[in-house]
Amino acid sequence: MIPEDDAVAELRDDGAHRSARRAHARYASAAGQGRPQGTRFRTAPQAAPSRTVGAPARRMPAPAHGRPQGRHGVQPAYQRRSTTQARRKPIVPIIIVCAVAVALIAAIVLFVVPAVGRLISGSNEPAVEAGIEVQINIPQGASGDQIASILSQNHIIEDPKEYYATVSSMQADALLKPGDYLFTTLQDPEEVVQQLIDGPNVEGVTLTIPEGLTVQQTAERVQETYGISADDFLAQAKASNYVSDYPFLEGAYNDSLEGYLYPKTYSFQDDPTADEVIRAMLDQFETETAGLNLTDGANGLTAQQIVTMASLIERESSVESERSTIASVIYNRLDEGMPLQIDAAIVYARGGGSGTVTYDDLEIDSPYNVYQNTGLTPGPICSPSVSSIQAALNPDDTNYLYYVLSSAGDGSHKFSETYDEFQANVQEYRDSQS
Repeated sequence: MIPEDDAVAELRDDGAHRSARRAHARYASAAGQGRPQGTRFRTAPQAAPSRTVGAPARRMPAPAHGRPQGRHGVQPAYQRRSTTQARRKPIVPIIIVCAVAVALIAAIVLFVVPAVGRLISGSNEPAVEAGIEVQINIPQGASGDQIASILSQNHIIEDPKEYYATVSSMQADALLKPGDYLFTTLQDPEEVVQQLIDGPNVEGVTLTIPEGLTVQQTAERVQETYGISADDFLAQAKASNYVSDYPFLEGAYNDSLEGYLYPKTYSFQDDPTADEVIRAMLDQFETETAGLNLTDGANGLTAQQIVTMASLIERESSVESERSTIASVIYNRLDEGMPLQIDAAIVYARGGGSGTVTYDDLEIDSPYNVYQNTGLTPGPICSPSVSSIQAALNPDDTNYLYYVLSSAGDGSHKFSETYDEFQANVQEYRDSQS
């Protein structure tokens, strides 16, 4: 072999350097192309009164999600070297290998290690000791999920599925009662559900609010039971104090909670405040009406008007099966533009009392005087039951315009389409009272 002189060697080395730089440039160019990232998109969802047919509730389209797929692979560019060229370790592939290794380690640290840690910590967590007394409160209107969560969090029944299965096997879905309970950890599920059926086993003072009470009457009951001043209760019972938490109060007439303090039996372990009592009643109203779509109204009426009509039905009916028929009379009279002429509204307008409505009462200057004014009262006149609210939403289909107490004396009514029929029914009732 003929030895190379210094000049030839220098030229050869320089050529090798340029070749390596060209390879590096081609690799960097290819690697720099990048790849389009996947995108996510969302299609945005776009005794009187008259029946009007309400528009059906609109069903909004469910949101659609799509993720277009597409990836462009990157092929490394390289140059094959001859055996006579100086061998140099490729720098960029080494960097990529290192980056992949770092990413893999990071993934292990972020995902695998915590998962294993959770498994380990779970296996090392001390078991809950059975038989420890636990006192809990089941709120008014609590759902099955809420009850299961309370029992599980307090380790009374560890597995919510076990609770659901027991409730189902005992057919107890509608029998569970709110209130304060004393249980023990890891208690037998059937014993727990049976106690929830029997009712609270911790002493507490109960408050019973019958259907048809006004806010004033409710305040008096609260005062009798818990010693909360009726005046303080009424001062707190303003819609503006609660509308942010209970949207159904939006637009409540005269800033009043009339119609929304739901009638039911309530239990409080300690001496409650006026605010706590009111919130329990509003929670119960929300629970009772959750499936009725009050926000959409019905038959052309707003949610506020539905509750108002329900309060009239509540005070006019003592036989539950007649409530939807009385609702039909109110709607029919509204259709005809006739005054409702409901005495219960006159009693409310005069400030209450149990005395008979007089002719002087019919002259009261009040928006609640439905003898002088047509249409519904401007707001509810009492707190209606859910059955009266359902009747207001689903009246019977009749042509009745009148009703009067029947001679049977059981609180039922006789209904009629004409005034002559009504007068005959009135006379029949009067005769039965003589």
